[in-house]
Amino acid sequence: MKRDIDLIRQILLQTEELGSLSRSFELSIEGYNTNETSYHVKILFQAGYLEAEHISCREFEEWNPISLTWSGHEFLDAARDNTVWNKAKSRIGDKLPTVGFDMLKSILNIYVKQQFGFEA
Repeated sequence: MKRDIDLIRQILLQTEELGSLSRSFELSIEGYNTNETSYHVKILFQAGYLEAEHISCREFEEWNPISLTWSGHEFLDAARDNTVWNKAKSRIGDKLPTVGFDMLKSILNIYVKQQFGFEA
């Protein structure tokens, strides 16, 4: 499965809104199925952006978010604003699927700095 940067952002936004310190919750993101969201929660957990719970049995395997980590908050602070998000995605263009996550964070931070009047 390919990484979907828009889904990643939505997962982080929902986790910030609904997350707790102790209990996981199921995501419901329009346009995405459970397998897609679960996979992205898993890779966000592996990358250190979320605390998550792995739920599995014979019939299925699922990952549900619990809360954001410090890194998750840092990324979301850069990606939260729709204008910044869309500028960064537009700047990257059709190369978005091949751009690494760290590069995306750097581009987002440039646009955030510009919003505050700092030279990029």
